[in-house]
Amino acid sequence: SLRATGEGHISSIVFRSGVVDRNGDIRIDKPTRFVSEGRLSPACPFHKDLFDRKLQELGLGDDFARRVLDRLPERFTDDQLAQAVDAEQPWTDDESERRAEAVLTVAHSNCRLTFDPETPISERVLFPVFPSQRNGIEDARFVLFREDDGARRYYATFTAYDGRVIVPQLLETDDFVRFDLCTLNGPAVRDKGMALFPRRIGGLYAMLSRQDGETIRLMWSDNPHFWYESVPIVVPQEPWEVVQLGNCGSPLETEEGWLVLTHGVGPMRRYCIGAVLLDREDPSKVVGRLREPLLAPEPDEREGYVPNVLYTCGGLLHGPWLILPYAVSDTATRFARVPLRRLLEAML
Repeated sequence: SLRATGEGHISSIVFRSGVVDRNGDIRIDKPTRFVSEGRLSPACPFHKDLFDRKLQELGLGDDFARRVLDRLPERFTDDQLAQAVDAEQPWTDDESERRAEAVLTVAHSNCRLTFDPETPISERVLFPVFPSQRNGIEDARFVLFREDDGARRYYATFTAYDGRVIVPQLLETDDFVRFDLCTLNGPAVRDKGMALFPRRIGGLYAMLSRQDGETIRLMWSDNPHFWYESVPIVVPQEPWEVVQLGNCGSPLETEEGWLVLTHGVGPMRRYCIGAVLLDREDPSKVVGRLREPLLAPEPDEREGYVPNVLYTCGGLLHGPWLILPYAVSDTATRFARVPLRRLLEAML
């Protein structure tokens, strides 16, 4: 996944495909010259328990909302919700109208984008669709999540920006044809840089975050849509990360621990990519970290749309390699191939 920036500095999410062979050599498929916009529809179906929890979190779980939910089945459509709202609310006064609109707004803040499966993946573009996204969506951190029963689903946290406020949001897909865009809820949902672990740990979902602008934090939840508390686990230590430190995508599981790519900001707003290693069973424990950057801007990488910046939203493990796509000053994407064993040895 890539960030595409167009007219008005509006960011969207796009895709490229390719192959990494057994030797770690990388071949990127030629992208199409065309763009396809997904068909927008309400998230379908809604789950009553999840919808109720979102209403409660937003302070909308009053008697009116309870009566509306009582009219609905466990899984319901947008039309069924609208009918239930109309049945409970005749829209006769301003306060009644406000309550009804609030319930419908929560539903309309979650949607589905559907693409023609015959289109190449490089043709599919996720454009901003909500008011909270009017100035762009960026930094999608995709991860293949495996449930304990073997079920698989792709999640991506991303940042929405309306011109004043940044909001973390969630994207889900099984096939990269249908994408569900969802709100995230809870007091810990703020700032940038949320990254979901690829499996449950101790029966709970785990997420990296950065609520204070400079420290990598850890969160736990029984539901990937709700996050209430965070604890700091990685703080800046080296000069190249002293201004700001954050994750660069979902943790990668190795026998030695969770490999977390980081971005560190130092003097002159120089963005470098580093790495830390977290304990597999208790990721609040840091068991290793790089003292020097894994990647730093080279002379030919310093000029561009956002100068002096290297950034990534995740890598992947392939045989003995860490395959790492990274942005060069927001102008181009390059790939690094890192021997995993040497990287881990340098951290321990």
